Amino acid sequence: MNSPLPAGALAGKTALVTGSSRGIGADTVRYFAAAGANVVINYRSKAPRADKLVAELAEQGTAAIAVGADLTDPESVAAMMDTIRDRFGSLDVLVLNASGGMESNMGEDYALRLNRDAQVNVLEQGTALMGEGGRVVFVTSHQAHFIRTVPTMPEYEAVALSKRAGEDALRERIADLAERGIGFTVVSGDMIEGTITATLLERARPGAIETRKEAAGKLYNVSEFAAEVALAAVEPVPADNTRLVGDVSYFTEYAGE
Repeated sequence: MNSPLPAGALAGKTALVTGSSRGIGADTVRYFAAAGANVVINYRSKAPRADKLVAELAEQGTAAIAVGADLTDPESVAAMMDTIRDRFGSLDVLVLNASGGMESNMGEDYALRLNRDAQVNVLEQGTALMGEGGRVVFVTSHQAHFIRTVPTMPEYEAVALSKRAGEDALRERIADLAERGIGFTVVSGDMIEGTITATLLERARPGAIETRKEAAGKLYNVSEFAAEVALAAVEPVPADNTRLVGDVSYFTEYAGE
């Protein structure tokens, strides 16, 4: 896969991508590695998959480690940050990619604990390892980003609301981060073909992905969207701290009605 980042753009820097043993997170890690970064692959329970990615990148000469952590457990996150500090000394890029809430048997408040509370905690602990020039990227969806003005499918509403709550909580910290010289960008995309969320949504509402694809004209695939996430970590921070990926006309037109 061709990296969208210039060769050497992240040479000597260390990047952590949460939820990166597969999907968007894994491809984002691959792009960072191709740009010269040391990479930290975070996973919750799929160690073999994360270790396989580490081995793949090691063959290419990348310094990569896999660190398991339950992001809803502050102590588990602290242990992950200790590992990063011990291995690489500091952190330059933090991509808050992990999310969820459509899983079964995780408890009623799981979406909010993961998509809001955990994101804020990972931000606070991760940026403690950052210096001036550090970058934070929060990954979300148009269905969540615009949920205050545009309703979404009932099956996804709880997740969308929790992710918007997480985005809002993180945005409250933009000024403090800016004072420390740390940039923050929200990357919002339409439904992404091939993600676990899309799979679960399709299972709950058959035809949902195809319907949205027809309306939007195009849906990004995993590697295409991961490229936008990776670019957000190196390109100038937008004035509104927001990078909208893919079609937004439906969301903006609906909100304007």
